[in-house]
Amino acid sequence: MIDYRDLLEGKEKICVVGLGYVGLPLAIALSKHFKVIGYDKKSSRISELISGLDITGEVSKEELISSNIDFTDDERRISEAKFIVVAVPTPVDKIKNPDLFFLKEASMTVGKYLRKDSVVVYESTVYPGATEEVCVPILESQSGLKWKEDFFVGYSPERVNPGDKEHTIEKVAKVVAGDTEETLDLIARVYGKVIKAGVYKAPDIRTAETAKVIENIQRDINIALMNELAMIFNKLGIDTKEVLKAAGTKWNFLRFEPGLVGGHCIPVDPYYLAYKSLQVGHIPELILAGRRINESVPFYIANQTVKQIIKSGKRVNSAKVLLMGITFKENVPDIRNSKVYDLYRELEEFGIKVYVYDPIANREEVKEEYGIELLEDIKAQAPYDCVILAVRHRAFLDIDLSFYASLMTKPYILIDVKGVYERSKAQKEGFIYWSL
Repeated sequence: MIDYRDLLEGKEKICVVGLGYVGLPLAIALSKHFKVIGYDKKSSRISELISGLDITGEVSKEELISSNIDFTDDERRISEAKFIVVAVPTPVDKIKNPDLFFLKEASMTVGKYLRKDSVVVYESTVYPGATEEVCVPILESQSGLKWKEDFFVGYSPERVNPGDKEHTIEKVAKVVAGDTEETLDLIARVYGKVIKAGVYKAPDIRTAETAKVIENIQRDINIALMNELAMIFNKLGIDTKEVLKAAGTKWNFLRFEPGLVGGHCIPVDPYYLAYKSLQVGHIPELILAGRRINESVPFYIANQTVKQIIKSGKRVNSAKVLLMGITFKENVPDIRNSKVYDLYRELEEFGIKVYVYDPIANREEVKEEYGIELLEDIKAQAPYDCVILAVRHRAFLDIDLSFYASLMTKPYILIDVKGVYERSKAQKEGFIYWSL
């Protein structure tokens, strides 16, 4: 097996395969201590990174330019490294089953250039057993090498939180696992060099894989509880935000908020464990119930919006709605699996003309992914009949209610999904106000 000292002294290289939200920050961190090759199959992505541009917003231009990462879209360069980290997306398909296409593709690519004594570490979120059952056979077949004799495999689940500048990769503890004690020790030493918060050695790869999926399942279920409570409180005429403030005064109350659950982690990972659970004959009722509730929220918000429009006396099928935000979460340009799009589509089903404004999202990406032309000027299609504050971008937080009023016809309707504004203040200023 490759020697840690050879990595530390630059005699051997590390290659990070996949330079997205996970792979790029990791490559940057590793490059401060090791020689790093950053590989991505997208030539456009490599060109951007070489020029100092990271469209994900996770890494600054200064960090890119000052790093010594050798960026490349030439897969043959993988053969130069003996410590390889795979960080590619693992989404679900249309029927919510695990989609391992990118993981398999990356494993095939790595396998073609895998050298004897190499270590391959996977960071992608998977169901328990996937690394050893799916990835290892591909590496063996493509390389002609034998697992645990000629090459070794580890797993260290990513914990990147896009847009979070506080909990950066170095500040979050890293779970590591390996196929042998020697592999585990090497992986722990490599990650330990960059992770200031420390590493946790899991007893085996399956344990580490499972730990990752339940991190996001726990969050998904807690948000689902808040969303269901918000629906109940709405029928009771009780302000959800005020209830949570009061309940939060108890020391052991877990503070979660209702809202749209999109992106490539929280709404995806539960389906990975559910898939494996069903394979072994157990129906994961709570996990799937949480998913059903959170998947229903965009449609619930759309229906509540329509109700407010009707109550105002305005016509639904000729209404103009301004949707503030299209990204899956605040302060990031990532639009993958955005539940705001589900809200957009449902509103259109009612015959509503929907306009979207988002200064953070990439216009071309939104057009390509969703067929939506983002407004360049928020006032371009004013006056609107209703404004929906869907994403709590930092850029939106300083907007005064009077500005929204200037964009709308009376009576003003504000659908404040995350409860940015105080209900009483909005109502005093003449708004028909609704929030989760």
